[in-house]
Amino acid sequence: MPAAQHFLQHPDPLTREVARQYAQGAFLMDNGDGLQWYSVRRRALVPLDERLHVPRRLERLLPRFQLSVDVAFEAVLAGCRNREETWISDELAELYLHLHGTGLVHSFESWQDGELAGGVLGLSLGGAFIGESMFHHLTHGSNAALIGLSRHLRGQGYLLLDAQIQNPHLARFGTYEVSARAYQEQLTAALQVDTEL
Repeated sequence: MPAAQHFLQHPDPLTREVARQYAQGAFLMDNGDGLQWYSVRRRALVPLDERLHVPRRLERLLPRFQLSVDVAFEAVLAGCRNREETWISDELAELYLHLHGTGLVHSFESWQDGELAGGVLGLSLGGAFIGESMFHHLTHGSNAALIGLSRHLRGQGYLLLDAQIQNPHLARFGTYEVSARAYQEQLTAALQVDTEL
């Protein structure tokens, strides 16, 4: 059974419903009106191949960071929420904690000298990783986590790293936009992949 099917047929109804919505291209946010499902006309994807652009100066700094998966989930969640305006409400944070417990939601961390430098929070469905949020405590901590995640996913056989909405910071790394239709086609293919984070 492909990894995505495990969640699409999960015995926990909340996990199953969230997985099904994400498999259809929706994502959750709380913009002050409670949890709601959203979709966008253009989807931002982080390259999992040679199109990933890493500035030379940053490439030289990357060996200073150590990377891990699901070692500090709660700290990454807290880091992603620790900003003036956040769409990760208390309710959504509790949902992420629940979904982390069922294995649907994960954190990818970067460390420097034993200190959490940054991280990425997201869902893993088959060969798709849907990034929800990222943060940094130390300079380049989130960059190291994002680049490390892209390279890790490629090594694990993933087909898709979804950043949802494009911004100038993500564009620096070669993140590109596709139409909703093209995204759904790529997502559908990725859901058939049987891999693990």
